Amino acid sequence: MDKTIHREIADSLKSDMFKGKVLILTGARQVGKTTLMKSILSNFDNVLNLNADNPTDRSKLENQDFEKLNGLVGSNKIVFIDEAQKVPNIGDTLKLLVDNYKDTKQIIATGSSSLNLLSNTQEPLTGRKYVHELFSLSMREIFPGLNPIDLEKELPSVLVYGTYPEIYTSNENDKQRLLTEIVGSYLYQDILELEQVRNPATLQKLLSAIALQLGSEVSLNELSNLVGLDLKTVERYIDLLEKNFVLFRLSPYYTNQRKTLSKLNKIYFYDLGIRNALINNFNPLDLRNDVGALWENFLIVERMKLRQFKNIYSSQYFWRTYDGAEIDLVEEREGKLFGYEIKWKKNRTQPKSWLDYPNSEYKLVNQENFIEFLQITPLSFGKTGVNQ
Repeated sequence: MDKTIHREIADSLKSDMFKGKVLILTGARQVGKTTLMKSILSNFDNVLNLNADNPTDRSKLENQDFEKLNGLVGSNKIVFIDEAQKVPNIGDTLKLLVDNYKDTKQIIATGSSSLNLLSNTQEPLTGRKYVHELFSLSMREIFPGLNPIDLEKELPSVLVYGTYPEIYTSNENDKQRLLTEIVGSYLYQDILELEQVRNPATLQKLLSAIALQLGSEVSLNELSNLVGLDLKTVERYIDLLEKNFVLFRLSPYYTNQRKTLSKLNKIYFYDLGIRNALINNFNPLDLRNDVGALWENFLIVERMKLRQFKNIYSSQYFWRTYDGAEIDLVEEREGKLFGYEIKWKKNRTQPKSWLDYPNSEYKLVNQENFIEFLQITPLSFGKTGVNQ
């Protein structure tokens, strides 16, 4: 298979250049932010490359005197700052640059921590930035035509090893070693360095506990007791992990509190390879008891990637009631509720109470029709919202 993969976000990034805004690219470590930007910028001359992981480059950017910054930039038309979250007060520095250069120069910053990059730039860069998030590889990027035969062949590996670019393009023997290294060396780097978290072992224990509850509603009180941390610390750690693109929460959708079973969130991982590395389980699918949860996580994340690519603005939830009715993914958009029940093998009848919601529709997604779920075109629904 040709493993030269075009990132779908590239065209959007290029179209946002030289419009008088700072271009910010965020995403987890190792998803390919630097590689993507360097590939795009290889087509331009006069590019100043700065890496804030390098203390020398970082010290140059800490100076908020524009005359000195202007001397650093010189005649370059593009300023690329990699790992910009490492620079103290990076928002003020970026504001100085974009305000003085307007649309004559393009300022680009990447970062693997939204807490440190986006939070620190929120006020200074209000109305001055375009933000893009890079995920690990999507099925649409790996298989542009979504060929069913290719997808079926690759799916078992994707559910076990995920789609980080380096992992996906490595041979089978190296995938496990590389994922273990990412979890051990890179995954918490920004959290430990920038957020004064001093106990990586406890952080990993918390993540492992969350990983074992994949697809289930998660009680923070139970996690607190399990890992031996107070509730506020557990909440803080999960917030940090979410803002560093390791995991994300799905909250329950409800309007009738008496019918809704719980207000607990579900927690999923941006990449399944990371999740499986945390619990050290790289067994093939036929030897696992968590295939349904992996499948659910996989399709929810792929749907997030699709919505980003298509600029579909949507809130996402799950839904479950006291009488056992359940829907894995709810998208609230365009004044409607789109309910997707995700099943690896077994089918399920539509929960009758779901269509009690006005403008609600329902679709069962399984191995037979999941490619349609990943397409550009919208999923087709029956006239009554019932899966046909």
